[in-house]
Formats: sequence, C-alpha cells, structure tokens
Amino acid sequence: METYYAVIFTSQRTEKDGAGYAKMAEVMDSLAQKQPGFIRVESVRDAEGKGITVSYWKTLEAIQAWKENAKHLVAQQFGKENWYTLYHVEICQVMKEYSFTK
Repeated sequence: METYYAVIFTSQRTEKDGAGYAKMAEVMDSLAQKQPGFIRVESVRDAEGKGITVSYWKTLEAIQAWKENAKHLVAQQFGKENWYTLYHVEICQVMKEYSFTK
C-alpha cells in the first residue's frame, strides 16, 4: 500500500439556503474528482446538521492545491458566511487499511 492522506472536515450547518448548499456541494465533489491526486470522498450529515466529509488524496501537495483552487476558495467563503456555524479540518496520513464486505 502506498502512502496517502485523509482530510477530515467536520461541520455544523446553519438552516440557511439548503438548496444552494446542496448545489455547491455537488459542484465541489465533481471538481475535486478532477483534481490531480484525488482518490475518493465520503460524506454524511445527520438531521441536526452535523456532518463529516472525508476526502482522500495521494499527496500533501494535492491537498494544498485543492485548498487553493479558485472555485473551492469561493465555496469556502460562502460556507463561512452562510452555511456553517463551525467547522474543523484534520489532515491525517493513512497508515493501514482493511475492509469487510458481506
């Protein structure tokens, strides 16, 4: 297994502009998938608006390039101004993986 990284984004949504948020999330997912170094993304949100999104990347440089992507910067600003009451980001190196499927 080659080294790769996970970006863990936890957030608390406001009740504002749910349709706008959903559309922007869809656009950002599509854009991220086109970025060099992107592996995959998984996301969930509960009924109270708490969410977690984990994106996986091949390198730290790929993560930095995504953070600085011009369209992503716009989405980040919208998030701060309209969609989140808080968020937290952690970047981790994946040391081991395994899975089970039935």
